[in-house]
Amino acid sequence: MSALTSPDASVITVRNPGTGEQLGEVEAAGAERVAAVVEAAQEGQRAMAAMPAHERADLLRRVADLVEAERDDLAALLAAENGKPVQQTRGEVDAAIRIFRGYAGEATRLFGRQIPLDAVPGLERHLAVTMREPLGVVAALVPFNYPVELYAHKAAAALAAGNAVIVQPPARCPLALVRVAELVERAGAPAHAHQLVAGGVQVSQALAQLPGIAAVSLTGSTAAGREIARLGSATLKKVFLELGGNDALIVCDDADAEEAARAVVLGRLARGNGQICCAVKRVYVQDGIHDAFVESLLGQTAKLSVGDQLLEETDVGPLIAEEAAERVEAAVGRLVGEGARLAAGGGRRGAFVDPVVLVDVPAASPTFAEEIFGPVAPVARFTDPLDAVRMANESPYGLHARAVRHRGIDLAWLIYVRPPPQESAPAGLDGSA
Repeated sequence: MSALTSPDASVITVRNPGTGEQLGEVEAAGAERVAAVVEAAQEGQRAMAAMPAHERADLLRRVADLVEAERDDLAALLAAENGKPVQQTRGEVDAAIRIFRGYAGEATRLFGRQIPLDAVPGLERHLAVTMREPLGVVAALVPFNYPVELYAHKAAAALAAGNAVIVQPPARCPLALVRVAELVERAGAPAHAHQLVAGGVQVSQALAQLPGIAAVSLTGSTAAGREIARLGSATLKKVFLELGGNDALIVCDDADAEEAARAVVLGRLARGNGQICCAVKRVYVQDGIHDAFVESLLGQTAKLSVGDQLLEETDVGPLIAEEAAERVEAAVGRLVGEGARLAAGGGRRGAFVDPVVLVDVPAASPTFAEEIFGPVAPVARFTDPLDAVRMANESPYGLHARAVRHRGIDLAWLIYVRPPPQESAPAGLDGSA
């Protein structure tokens, strides 16, 4: 794939993170190119807004069909550039197909409301009618970890509602989305209704600032979300943010140790190479089941295959880049320095990290409170389930709602959501979820 050209553009070289093999090149747009794309999108927006709902639905179904026809090729391309094992990228492409078809149905269900006004004296025979109209041009800032699936959530929703969409693919793995954009064009999207503009932080910042953008949707880091929200506020954009987390799993004495360990392996070590914003990142295990749980976790972890992401038998491929693997390695080192014991894994070879199990992790460890973006499972002990809930709540991140049961008692009400941590500098605007 050769690079597109524009006067202020540079070129992004895309490589297989495991081998370093060059896979392709794309244009990294400069400020002039981004501004031109946003200006052209206004024409695409008018065309999408004028398109009847049934035609928008048909467009999304055609996109889904075209993606499905190239499912295996797209999955292989995504695995090569992203590092996730190919059987997982097939699942990701399948999810994108379902999402496009789902939003095709939603395109025909954008109903308004009819409200009787007889609550107001004198308006007994009056009705108020509301109608939903397209918002405008939507910027979709897509992360590297699940780019095709998360792109589908953003772009298919925007198109279903009659908006134009500008997609910023992740700089390290844009090639699958470049191909999907070609399929959207082939499906018959109006000119400039669906555009792709690649690049780094400067592209994200420009899309957040330009007045021609009505809404921006970001999946990325907390610092990135804060910066996008700040920049978008100047033009009163709608801002939709899916940010990081440090999700806790609490395992009580009456749990099935084997199944609980399997949940950690599948929820952390053997999915997305551990690079998932809503993965299990902290494990609290009650004293009575702790040893059996750890034994099972170590046994299952030892069976994971680390290697070439294009091989069917691989469970864990390379992280998105060697720098990402170095950050994971450093975090594991800090945890050990803070008192944790390395029970398995931890070796690094370039962008590859052997899945890590850490035990005896001090609950007050500063690194335990951080989001580690890689195949790392830190395990801490607890005695009283109420203490486990308290420790889970001590994270500076907002928490997912999780059903926690101990001997039939529902403890989920004790877990609450806290604002995200305050970070001093913007980072990760190019999709580091």
